[in-house]
Amino acid sequence: MAYQVRMKDLPSEERPREKMLRYGPQRLNNSELLAILLGSGTKSLSAVRLAEHLLAEFSSLRSLAGASCEELMNVKGVGIAKASVITAAFELAKRLADSEMEVREVIHTPQDAADLVLHDLSLADKEHFMVIMLNTKHRVIGKKVISIGHLNGSLVHPREMFKEVIRRSSAAVILVHNHPSGDPTPSRDDISVTKRLVEAGQLLGIQVVDHIIVGHNCYLSFREQGLL
Repeated sequence: MAYQVRMKDLPSEERPREKMLRYGPQRLNNSELLAILLGSGTKSLSAVRLAEHLLAEFSSLRSLAGASCEELMNVKGVGIAKASVITAAFELAKRLADSEMEVREVIHTPQDAADLVLHDLSLADKEHFMVIMLNTKHRVIGKKVISIGHLNGSLVHPREMFKEVIRRSSAAVILVHNHPSGDPTPSRDDISVTKRLVEAGQLLGIQVVDHIIVGHNCYLSFREQGLL
């Protein structure tokens, strides 16, 4: 008769919770940390083995972090409870990163702007176009996703973007979008859309300070590359 492999059935030196208490979370590998979130395994897999299976299924921790509850629940042994805990844990990690970055309220460099969005957009599996809104002293007053999908003129219309910018009384903006491929090199669409938005901003008296393209833990600044 099959039975559920529980944490307590493992030797004490292999139990993730005991290892974390003894050595700290830094000593645990990704599978062991994930196993703590899972709490239990299945009838045939321990929590650690189920965690290893999850990581293998999504190929990387980055892909796992970007998975939806529904995608997680497609993995055998992961129900709504386990999927919800994993999704909530990654969301808290994103929010913590945001709160730490937003302490740096004034944008001095492209790196400052990239730090505000790098963590979230590095994980996204679709293109997100967003705008960072600034006051006259380049202090951040808000961020907003304008569109999700391939960056082109039909998805990013100046009217839609500047409507929010004007509503927040922004003096300047930084355009941001990600490349899920991981390569931040701008395409022809990226360059043409940026030109349109810069021209629209000039007519409205709103400066487009930069356009940041986010890759996998990297970014490209139009201003630094002389494209703006």
